[in-house]
Amino acid sequence: MTKCITIAGREIGTDFSPYIIAEMSANHNGDINAAFRIIEEAKRAGADAIKIQTYRPDTITLQSDLPDFQINDGLWAGRTLYDLYEWAHTPWSWHKPLFEHARQLGITIFSSPFDHTAVDLLEDLNAPAYKIASFEAVDLPLIKYVASTGKPMIISTGMADAEEIQEAIDAARSGGCQQLAVLHCVSGYPAPAEDYNLRTIPDMINRYGLVTGLSDHTLDNTTAIASVAMGAAIIEKHFTLNRNGGGPDDSFSLEPAEMAALCRDSKTVWSALGRVDYGRKSSEQGNVKFRRSLYFVKDMKAGDIITADCVRSVRPGFGLAPKHLDAILGKRICGDVAMNSPVTTDIVEGM
Repeated sequence: MTKCITIAGREIGTDFSPYIIAEMSANHNGDINAAFRIIEEAKRAGADAIKIQTYRPDTITLQSDLPDFQINDGLWAGRTLYDLYEWAHTPWSWHKPLFEHARQLGITIFSSPFDHTAVDLLEDLNAPAYKIASFEAVDLPLIKYVASTGKPMIISTGMADAEEIQEAIDAARSGGCQQLAVLHCVSGYPAPAEDYNLRTIPDMINRYGLVTGLSDHTLDNTTAIASVAMGAAIIEKHFTLNRNGGGPDDSFSLEPAEMAALCRDSKTVWSALGRVDYGRKSSEQGNVKFRRSLYFVKDMKAGDIITADCVRSVRPGFGLAPKHLDAILGKRICGDVAMNSPVTTDIVEGM
């Protein structure tokens, strides 16, 4: 079982607070200054990393109007794949300034490469890790090439069945990847929460023995936050400056205030999980005295026999615990007691 991986010095695993990745994707909308601001807002929100995508339309598809290359439904209906990726891609000339800007701000930046030339570009920039997108999880040669860099790798598993996930893992391992994580994902844009079946996450952890997280395409933070309770150590969400910005991915992305809430609330859930602990907690110490205990409800003289109408289980907790009621009934008291006094061992004969 892989307990953790490390990206840019940050340990990632269930023993550490969730690693939050803000996915820029196409949300710069062709404006490098918007890309800079997205990085700045991700840092301000508390994300651990900003992720971009490294491709050109000609490295990810073919320029064709044939039916195979047409998008007929969903957010991008009416476009060809080439047109979509021409619109959405992050120019390669931007990569160096984006990496430099993120590093100046102190937020980790890495990317999803979509072919070997993209990996080569990212290696020149000393990318600290790589993410394999869900649609590329079946591209085993690409996974092996990424693995050959020796960098940590995160594989998103949207659309992949259990066998295909195992094949991707095997390819990464055979290529030399030592630090590997997988993300449960639903490749719908957006995806309904009921499609996520978060109980899959602990099964993936047990089945594959890897650090496991969630790539979340739902419209709010509920699914992502719930995933932490199921064992997700990484959360990836698309991130934008303005959900109404009109870009390819804006409509299903988080805005800055929502990203800040995700960073805050996911850490709260992780903190609440804690460990198996039946002991009394620090916040409870002052309230122990308000638990129930046994009190005398009438004045009694030394030698009187304790009967059921002499004592009651009430708050506060300065007397004997209520579990001792049967043990004291029928016993004599050793001295005078006043009504509303706690029942203590020193006043009950034979206790």
